[in-house]
Amino acid sequence: MNDAEYALVASAARTVGVTVAGFFAKAALNAAHDPHTSAAVIAGRRETVTELFAARRHLGQIGNNLNQLTRAVNSGGRPTDIQLEAVLDSVGRASARVQDATDQLLEDG
Repeated sequence: MNDAEYALVASAARTVGVTVAGFFAKAALNAAHDPHTSAAVIAGRRETVTELFAARRHLGQIGNNLNQLTRAVNSGGRPTDIQLEAVLDSVGRASARVQDATDQLLEDG
């Protein structure tokens, strides 16, 4: 496992509130309960989970942009239509990423 893969696993473990070892144990038990899960399905799930984490980071960045716009409005400023459109487009793209990844996970069962 390289550093990026470990960071991904550590982040996932923190998200669900377990240690990295606990996360690996749970993953191993889940795989053992479904011996017909192929390596291709596991790889596809990993890609989908990676996409969900990327979308989560994207949503965090959008949240920062929304906070900046809110601060500007609260200070008497007015965001431009271009700024609002950019943030709303980002929300739409991030929402679509999350929906696509979620749909993929549900299809893979």
